[in-house]
Amino acid sequence: MDKHQLFYGDNLDVLRRYIPDESVDLVYLDPPFNSQQNYNVLFKERSGKQAAAQQHAFEDTWRWDEKAAALYQSTVEAGGRVSDVLRAFRTFLGENDLMAYLVMMAPRLAELHRVLKRTGSLYLHADPTASHYLKVLLDAVFGGENFRNEIVWKRSHAHSDARQGTRHFGRVTDSILFYGKSSETTFRPLYVPYDQAYVDRDYRRTDPDGRRYRISDLSGPGGAAKGNPFYEVLGVKGYWRYSKDKMEELIRQGRVIQTRPGAVPQYKRYLDEMLGVPVQSLWADLPVLNNRAKESLGYATQKPEALLERIISASSNEGDVVLDPFCGCGTTVAVAQRLKRRWIGIDITHLAIGLIKTRLVDAYGEEVKGTYEVIGEATTLEDARQLAEDDKFQFQNWALGLVGARPAGGVKKGADRGIDGKSIFHDGTGDTQEIIYSVKGGHLKATDLRDLKGVVQREKAAIGVLISLDTPSKEMRKEAATGEFYICEWGTYPRWQLLTIEDLLSGKTVKRPPVKQLDATFKKAPRVKAPSADQGKLVLDDDGN
Repeated sequence: MDKHQLFYGDNLDVLRRYIPDESVDLVYLDPPFNSQQNYNVLFKERSGKQAAAQQHAFEDTWRWDEKAAALYQSTVEAGGRVSDVLRAFRTFLGENDLMAYLVMMAPRLAELHRVLKRTGSLYLHADPTASHYLKVLLDAVFGGENFRNEIVWKRSHAHSDARQGTRHFGRVTDSILFYGKSSETTFRPLYVPYDQAYVDRDYRRTDPDGRRYRISDLSGPGGAAKGNPFYEVLGVKGYWRYSKDKMEELIRQGRVIQTRPGAVPQYKRYLDEMLGVPVQSLWADLPVLNNRAKESLGYATQKPEALLERIISASSNEGDVVLDPFCGCGTTVAVAQRLKRRWIGIDITHLAIGLIKTRLVDAYGEEVKGTYEVIGEATTLEDARQLAEDDKFQFQNWALGLVGARPAGGVKKGADRGIDGKSIFHDGTGDTQEIIYSVKGGHLKATDLRDLKGVVQREKAAIGVLISLDTPSKEMRKEAATGEFYICEWGTYPRWQLLTIEDLLSGKTVKRPPVKQLDATFKKAPRVKAPSADQGKLVLDDDGN
């Protein structure tokens, strides 16, 4: 794999068609939870028809129906431990929505196991709604003996689901289920710095050069019974941890100290030589991602980069392949890029693919475009027509992505009041201005432009843009060329603009104030200054420096 890869499509299909056996070093997945809340993006069949498990962006809802039953049947017929577990789940759960969710996950987990190298690892992010079922399913796929940890991540300090009247404590943690492919799993222990109160209490002594240290016992525990040597050190006879030669070397180095004459010699442990506290399975030290965080992109399921930094640093090396089959806004992709890993991202929405591409450019500059390829995204007019026929909602998001616009309402199709998308800019005086977009993937009518004009006037927007598959008629173009313009210090721009998909694919774009200086449509990802494995408190062990 010469370039990083970003796939648009159903991850089950992508895994089966494109990802070879034992080619991936690390998998992180944050699949949509069966929470009955608006979360992440799911799947559709290759035919473009709505699948039982597919919902539009952020609609995390599952339904058991004929298609879910068919997927269950095919998975069970394959046999093995996964078949046994699914049949047991169906006996216990029945044919409900949770069962549909588990049926969707089963073949995908099997494929992820297939593509992992023997040294590879998988981290599955889940909330308490389904984590216990997913753990049993993972035991079936990976083998219970390859379970490593259930990591508890504290994702927030407080949560509104614990408001007055609820009958449960606030839910502020998620589980991350960590499995290895085999006993050869790549793993590097990580350390975090000591708490300052501990340092102040235990490392209160200093050398003349200012180095802080604490003292520890040199006595040999267990005495002769444990094979510890007996000899005299600085006038004190006893059993010691080290041989006499080793002890004399430590004395020459100034590492042995007596706190007073005749006291048992002690060993000096310098603070600057200590690795810190080993990272445990409770992760409550990572920064909380809220709307004030610099890295927040406004994507509902976005995870903090520090979380992915910890996982990627612990379970992969530079040059390894990291795969995220539900890559959403691309946190795994962005962190893997920074930590010099090769990456594969898969998502089923053009909204996510567009956001990831924007995020990478914001963080790494335009040159990053040459480091990865996008596979499965519409690139020709024929592709666009097929996408519009298969899924008008996805076509709309894809078309808006071509002009850097955000779908109306963010992610969900519904009461858009005639607005398919928006982009926002500042006019140079500090005022915020909007461009309103209407996207037409079907037959284009003269009234479509008139409707857009009405919406733009109602919203007091600066510019209206109609994007269409069909070529606008001569009359529509004449109606758009009314001589109305939006004027600001950056220039004069037509107020009504007609663009076809063919125009956009050929390089044409919206006439508007310069994007680099003014665009505020998407919250920008922070610029990456230099590759780094630092996650604030992360310290690697001796081998990882």
